[in-house]
Amino acid sequence: MKSLIKIGVVFGAALLMSSCFDKSQPNYQYFPNMYESVGYEAYQEVDGVPYGEYAVHNMEAQIPAEGSVKRGWMPYEYDDTNEGYEAAKAELKNPLATTEENLAKGKELYGIYCAICHGNKGDGQGTLVKREKFLGIPRYDDAARAITEGSIYHVLMYGKNNMGSHASQLDTEERWQVVQHVLQLKAELEKK
Repeated sequence: MKSLIKIGVVFGAALLMSSCFDKSQPNYQYFPNMYESVGYEAYQEVDGVPYGEYAVHNMEAQIPAEGSVKRGWMPYEYDDTNEGYEAAKAELKNPLATTEENLAKGKELYGIYCAICHGNKGDGQGTLVKREKFLGIPRYDDAARAITEGSIYHVLMYGKNNMGSHASQLDTEERWQVVQHVLQLKAELEKK
């Protein structure tokens, strides 16, 4: 008799457990947001989410404070205008010392980014000019241009005419290193 009761209890428990089984959600989820995350849009306000005593209701990726400067980025005070170009040409000076290391790095970067159009010697006879993809690239010793370290840096920063900006490829120090190499090429062309 006791064994029949035990069998009945086990059978009843099994029946009860199987009646609660749902094939679409087979298991219990203790932290459902880990399995089925709530989709939030960046910068949206989320009500009811307390963040400490101040109860900020924004997501963590917030818009930076006005006037803040990105770490490692130096602001450039000259505008992308003809007036800005002339001001940079007259006023802007290279803060890097002219060393063999800076000249070597500038030469390497020039070979990567500039020589394809301007040529290895700065004579405006790069590979793309020889293939007639771009025409009219001036020489660095062109007296009409009278390039300076400020004008070279400004053109690397913003681009000019057909040349695009290289600000996304070269950081501030690398741009100044390229400027040193371009001035060296200009001096070599003027000697000839």
